[in-house]
Amino acid sequence: MRWLVFWALVAAIILVPFFLFAEQINGWIEKFVSSAESHTILAAFVLCMLLAGDILLPIPSSIVSTSAGCLLGFWGGTLVSLAGMTICCVLGYLLGTRYGRPLANRLVGAAELARLEELSGRFGHWVVVVCRPVPVLAEASVLFAGVAKMPAGRFFLLSTLSNLGISAVYALIGQMSASKGQFLLAFAASIIIPGAAMFLSRRKR
Repeated sequence: MRWLVFWALVAAIILVPFFLFAEQINGWIEKFVSSAESHTILAAFVLCMLLAGDILLPIPSSIVSTSAGCLLGFWGGTLVSLAGMTICCVLGYLLGTRYGRPLANRLVGAAELARLEELSGRFGHWVVVVCRPVPVLAEASVLFAGVAKMPAGRFFLLSTLSNLGISAVYALIGQMSASKGQFLLAFAASIIIPGAAMFLSRRKR
């Protein structure tokens, strides 16, 4: 029950901003992307910061990463998306370590926290890799890694490699959509890929 309370708090941190601000943020992103073609440096910075803030804000990361490919091409979009997603992981890991772990210790106790660390050592790497493309679970898995005190080197290696693959796929789709004028393809991919990842992660569990 105490673990349930803890993870309910984690879910609330991720989901409450989504219900409160998702519509406004999505509308702003659409307007920004439509007017950013002539300001590539500014676009790269803003898209990177949007992805970095995904750990606490309801950012549609798949749409942002695909937009990076549309505006900046494959290599530029991949690098911007990778940088933003990696900063997001760093922030989430630090938040989990600095605030989530003391909260978990207070709610469930040291023995249960030690058990979580043991489970993280056995399955944590799969959690990080499998959950990276999945909305909500991506953020929760990063916080989980910090709470469970997963070795920082292993976490950052796995999350960065996973982010690189995800970023490259979205950037390629974004570039293809821009070159063919088929922006519907980019939008569809930004929905289908996370949905497929969510389905596969459920099968994996």
